[in-house]
Amino acid sequence: MHIPDGFTAGPINTAAYVVSGGLTAVSLRHAGRELGEKQAPFLGVTAAFIFAAQMLNFPVAGGTSGHFLGAMLAAILLGPLNAFLVMAVVLGIQCLAFADGGLTALGVNIFNMGAVGGILCYGIFAGMRAVLPKTRSAFLAATGAAAWMSVVLASTACAIELALSGVVPLTAALPAMAGVHALIGVGEALITVAVVAMTLQMRPDLVAAWRGDSVTDQQTALGKSWTAAVIGGVILSVALAVFVSPFASSWPDGLEKVAEDIGFIDRAPEQGVWKASPIPDYAAPGVGNDALATAAAGFIGTVIVLAVGWGLVRAVRQRKQERNADADAGAAP
Repeated sequence: MHIPDGFTAGPINTAAYVVSGGLTAVSLRHAGRELGEKQAPFLGVTAAFIFAAQMLNFPVAGGTSGHFLGAMLAAILLGPLNAFLVMAVVLGIQCLAFADGGLTALGVNIFNMGAVGGILCYGIFAGMRAVLPKTRSAFLAATGAAAWMSVVLASTACAIELALSGVVPLTAALPAMAGVHALIGVGEALITVAVVAMTLQMRPDLVAAWRGDSVTDQQTALGKSWTAAVIGGVILSVALAVFVSPFASSWPDGLEKVAEDIGFIDRAPEQGVWKASPIPDYAAPGVGNDALATAAAGFIGTVIVLAVGWGLVRAVRQRKQERNADADAGAAP
């Protein structure tokens, strides 16, 4: 569902950049205030896992593939604002380093997948949790339903943006986008529920939404065993990117298939606005074998996303601590 350059109009792109930029700033401040030293790595690990999982396009039907979105998984593990930050990191690196999604449409992609797929759908999830029994099965049912809706509602937002851009009438874009992504959403729900269920079984303290506490309280619950969880998450992410991604489906994804069927695929330029991507199309340059090129690109991308996600939180936390220290020094007699 990564919108390329040329699909959405300038005013739509500008408005999305403003909204997404504002939400990113709010999310960074929130992360610096709420995430502790032990939680900061989990934001990076979650971002790395989502990056790796998004490389694994799976076949759906009619020559169409889908890929994991991950916004609801991040929201359930870390909270909605931290999930938005995760998606901004993943989508930004996909755009700049791998030419996946247009630079002009980056704000739109972050809005659709981070704000609609993450923040909005987490609100729906919280509403379901409020009326459902407080059992693990009900929690997982709400998780699956919200994960499915995250894909459908994000694709609905995309259809509306295409219509507002004058690319295709809403009466054509909405049923096509929502229809194919309703099928892709089933895969999203299954993956999200499987990961959350496994985490609940092994480390329920890592699932902030299950605890019902703030992420600040989660920091206390982590204790001294967080290192093993971080290492395990990194190994899993790297394994997906290196050993599984080369076998991803080559069929076009939902948006690309809709664009081909309706006839606006040619609006995307052959080469996007951003021409400095070092690893375009997830193929490491200089590697002759396609599978090895994809594996190498997956490894590099996973490491970059992990470092950027972790580093951002550490930098914001350090800046906040320095400001607090300066304020305390100024207040001292």
